[in-house]
Formats: sequence, structure tokens, C-alpha cells
Amino acid sequence: MQDWVLGLAGSLLIAGFAYKKRSLSLSGMIAAVIIGTMLFSLGSISWFGTLIAFFVSSSVLSKWKHKTKEHVESGYEKTGRRDSGQVLANGALAVGIAAANFLWPNPLWWHAFIGVMATVNADTWATEIGGASKQVPRSILNWKQVPSGTSGGVTKAGMAASIAGGIFIGLSAWILTVLFPFQVGITIPADSSVSVSSLVLIGLIAGLVGSLTDSLLGASWQTMYQCEVCGRQIERRIHCNRPTRHIRGFTVMNNDTVNLVSSMGGGIIAVWIGWILGK
Repeated sequence: MQDWVLGLAGSLLIAGFAYKKRSLSLSGMIAAVIIGTMLFSLGSISWFGTLIAFFVSSSVLSKWKHKTKEHVESGYEKTGRRDSGQVLANGALAVGIAAANFLWPNPLWWHAFIGVMATVNADTWATEIGGASKQVPRSILNWKQVPSGTSGGVTKAGMAASIAGGIFIGLSAWILTVLFPFQVGITIPADSSVSVSSLVLIGLIAGLVGSLTDSLLGASWQTMYQCEVCGRQIERRIHCNRPTRHIRGFTVMNNDTVNLVSSMGGGIIAVWIGWILGK
């Protein structure tokens, strides 16, 4: 019961502050409190802290050069102020992994969690930093130049940010694991240098693969619309105060679904890497 109370108190404090700073909508704040409370209670502070590392870093970057990114972000389905759909897409899978680890303890669950968090962080960093870059994006499918903000468009700055975002999560997870080693299903090798290199490698590769998966889905299966007024290809159903026209992709594959699927991919890659390193 104590863990649930502490998790609820910490989640309310952080989510409430984020709501006040307009990083979360009201629905996003409620979802964040639920996700945070469950993650702390099922996985304890290392799991909770890794989630907070993602949330804080991505929220800061969403405010960075906001004016520069306004035109690009106007075509995104979701804005920097996260709603419940975004929070659940980024956090529900993490809670499921923590619950599985609670019931059937195994270090590979921890690796899966790091892979999921590395993916969402790498993708967010790539979007925020790439969106502020002056580089012209190229389609991940054919490498042709595309307008800024196009789903599936990548830049060198975005790729570098994706790598950095994955490393950040791996490093954060290692620090938290060392500081709070008594976690369900988590063991620390006697040589801590092996641990840090392993978790950083997992964060880097899983984050990059998951982020690229997000881009591939965005360029192929994600539902896209075209504005009848300005002609832009966007993720929104409404643009320039007019309904948009569906031009490609599956309607169920919206931004949140793409994030969820790519996160699952990052988690699977992380488990595979963790299994290889543990052999």
C-alpha cells in the first residue's frame, strides 16, 4: 500500500506541474497520474524514474524553438501538449511490462522497458530537434526531399537526436538501477562498467530501430490527409478551418497507434539484445 501512496503522490506532483506548464492537457494529466502510480507500484522507483526522464526531457525539447517549429507542427495530429491518447500510447505498454515483471520476474522485462522508453524518447527528440533544423527532410522510403513536417521524413539532425535520445534513456536507466538496485527482477553485474555499456547499447539500438520504425510506418501505413485550402499533406482531419481529404494509409493507424507499434518494436529489439548479451 505504501508504494501505491508514494506513486500516487509523486505522479500527482509531477503531472500537476506539467499541466500547469501546459505540457499536459487535463486528460493527459489524469492518464499520467494513473500510468505513473501503477509504474511506481509495480516496478518501483527505477521504472518510474526512467519514465520521468523521458517525460521531462521531451517536454523541455517541445518548448525549445517553439516559434520556429510552429508551421511544421501545425500539420501534426498531436501537439506538444500531450493528451491521454499520447500518454497511454507511450506509457500503457510500459505498465504492462512492469506488471509482467512483477508477476514473472526476469531481467529481460527491464530490458524491454528500456527499449520501449528509448523508442518514445528517441522519436520525440528526433521530431523536436529535426523539426527545428534547417535541413530539408528526405523520405525514409525513397530518400527524395519532402516538405518539413512530412510523416516519414528524416534529417541528419533528427537521426543524431534519435541516437542521443536512446543513449539518454539507457544511461538514465543505468544510473537509477545503480542507485536503487533492489528492484523486482533486476540484477546488477559485479562489474558496473558492463552494466552501463549494456544498458546504453540497448537504449541506443532499440531507440534508433524503434524511431526508424515509426518513420517507416509514418511514410507508408499512417493515415494522412490533404488540406483543400493550402494543399499540404498533414495528419489532421481539420486544417485551415476546413475538413481535409484522406489520401493514404489506414484510418486506424493514427499517430498514437504508430507510436504504440514502434514502441513494441523497440521493446522486442531490446529483449533480443539483452538475451544476446546475457548468453
